[in-house]
Amino acid sequence: MSESAKDKTERQAIEQIRLRGDQLNASSLSTSLMSGDRTALAQAITLLESTNAVHQEMAAEIIQNCLPHSGHSLRIGITGVPGVGKSTFIDVLGMHLISVGKMVAVLAIDPTSPLSKGSILGDKTRMDQLAAASDAFIRPSPAAETLGGVARKTRESIILCEAAGFDLILVETVGVGQSEIAVHRMTDFFLLLMLAGAGDHLQGIKRGIMEMCDAMVITKADGTNVKAANFARAEYSGALHLFPAKESGWRAPVITSSAIEKMGLKEVWELILKHEQWMKERNLFQIHRQSQDVQWMHDTIKEALITDYYSSEENKLRLSKIESELNAGKITAFEAAKMALAQR
Repeated sequence: MSESAKDKTERQAIEQIRLRGDQLNASSLSTSLMSGDRTALAQAITLLESTNAVHQEMAAEIIQNCLPHSGHSLRIGITGVPGVGKSTFIDVLGMHLISVGKMVAVLAIDPTSPLSKGSILGDKTRMDQLAAASDAFIRPSPAAETLGGVARKTRESIILCEAAGFDLILVETVGVGQSEIAVHRMTDFFLLLMLAGAGDHLQGIKRGIMEMCDAMVITKADGTNVKAANFARAEYSGALHLFPAKESGWRAPVITSSAIEKMGLKEVWELILKHEQWMKERNLFQIHRQSQDVQWMHDTIKEALITDYYSSEENKLRLSKIESELNAGKITAFEAAKMALAQR
């Protein structure tokens, strides 16, 4: 597929960061970003993801500049089983949202190989329409070693996208897993995509994910799969009603959708708006956001402590000696960890 002018601009922005990141000015980059400059937005997110100390310092300044201009969007998490068609669904949903006057940013988290540390970052090739839309911004990011496939800097990227004028932020996660609670902690609406006719439906996904979702969509409900999709909808609806209601009183509905026929998109958007109204009428929307901020603080503290510990040359030497004793069978893994923490 040929590279669009928009993709080329963002690719060049990323290369620009890599080549002359230390020459960029955080203040001017912030100003450009907040004026809606997509290149500046791409550069700022690249700074966020960089492990370079200078880049991290600049990114922190940009976040502080953008923070007062954030918080106005709806943040929507989207997850689902492998093969459910997340990227295709997001592509058509995003275009529907643009058609009703929204500006859509997609933060797509790509899985990272634990061996090569590389990631495909191919979401733009699977979101043809959004990639070419002037009111959309797609940013694929490597999941790296972050638990649950949510990129380490996704929260900060949300702030930057909001400051750049996007009023809907879609966060696409790698897939379904116990740690997908991470995306739930940074979004206002959690959408779970499921397939029909893929074996034992209720055993194919962890109960915790189903309890967290605010709505479930059975995808690929077209052609000969319509009957199976409707059956799955009824089955999941029954299962969800067996779970205790959320504290807000909201019960997750189940609908069917087809990206090919562009069916169910309007219903999904109406559900998102209905949920937003439900939460705001009960004064829960802001409370939910505040709770997320507190969790963000704790996550940041944990991340900083881990980074500080493993970046210490003294700790590296100590760990090397402790690992040798562990490998020799002189101590257990628990004792090794206790020794490592005692020598901080």
